[in-house]
Amino acid sequence: MSVRVRDALGGRAAVVGIGATEFSKDSGRSELRLAVEAVRAALEDAGLTPGDVDGMVTFTMDTSPEITVAQAAGIGDLSFFSRIHYGGGAACATVQQAALAVATGVAEVVVCYRAFNERSGRRFGSGVQYREPSAEGAALGWALPFGLLTPASWVAMAAQRYLHTYGLTPEAFGQVAVVDRKYASTNPAAYFYGRPITLADHAASRWIVEPLRLLDCCQETDGGQAIVVTSLERARDLPNSPAVIAAAAQGAGRGQEQMTSFYRDDLAGLPEMGVVARQLWRTSGLTPAEVDVAILYDHFTPFVLMQLEEFGFCGKGEAADFVAGEVLPVNTHGGQLGEAYLHGMNGIAEGVRQVRGTAVNRIPGAGRVLVTAGTGVPTSGLILASDD
Repeated sequence: MSVRVRDALGGRAAVVGIGATEFSKDSGRSELRLAVEAVRAALEDAGLTPGDVDGMVTFTMDTSPEITVAQAAGIGDLSFFSRIHYGGGAACATVQQAALAVATGVAEVVVCYRAFNERSGRRFGSGVQYREPSAEGAALGWALPFGLLTPASWVAMAAQRYLHTYGLTPEAFGQVAVVDRKYASTNPAAYFYGRPITLADHAASRWIVEPLRLLDCCQETDGGQAIVVTSLERARDLPNSPAVIAAAAQGAGRGQEQMTSFYRDDLAGLPEMGVVARQLWRTSGLTPAEVDVAILYDHFTPFVLMQLEEFGFCGKGEAADFVAGEVLPVNTHGGQLGEAYLHGMNGIAEGVRQVRGTAVNRIPGAGRVLVTAGTGVPTSGLILASDD
């Protein structure tokens, strides 16, 4: 029923702590250590201790299980532990699951985390090397034999259709890259700190898979990020202003696959994000015009444009001009193209900072922030709000 009616989760939990390691290309330490560093930093930020934690949530495609991270971080008994499937699509869903656990009394303090050596270790951008037989693998089998082996190649199919449908050129995607790098250039935590780009730089970057250029693709990063969630009542007694979880949603569209949903009626949109958008607007009671900042998952630039359109910030085919006009601040940390690729978890942290008023690129009066997770896969989203 949640895809048709307002749910009861909004406003019952809040993010009270965020913590991260440095973002690098060679961390020099294990993914478990990265996870523990991020968890401890988030708890310190929240004014809580490992002994306060009774819940853990992470992703699949993760080498550090909940119980292992708990043990290494000094966390005791757990009454709740979970992991979400579908790669970057899981980011906001980890916070949703934490909020569900808190709202129902299953847990009191839940830590969501993601940590990997995605540059110095396993690089997702290298594509499919080997897969155990599975139903998901069978779906990929319709694309892999024809050379569609990497995430960039899968997204390129939809990107090409988008350009054709709306009579655009690849410069449309460059608008996203330029804005992301503008914000990254003033963010000391970003890998591309001090290095903005122009549309000419975007157009001069090499092709990866047409119509995607190098600057349309997110970077690969080593690092960790953790988020602490508790009840709104408890949050009000902690050091930082709470970022209220005003709405949280997951979404999978009809005919959904993982990055290869090529047999839908329309390749120029993201139906899974449309499901999320409808739930977030319905539960929060907000409209696009009431959002102050949008932190949109940007593993590839075309899907940022499609997300803006799915959420109703602009009409179909109009998102490039919308981004270029900077009508709405987007990816104020620099995004995954500019700051770091942490499967969207660093975007949630930026949403919290904007609500707190502590972001490096602070947007004055940012009381409502939209955050989205990975697209092209079953996905998720959040609306974070100030407590007033």
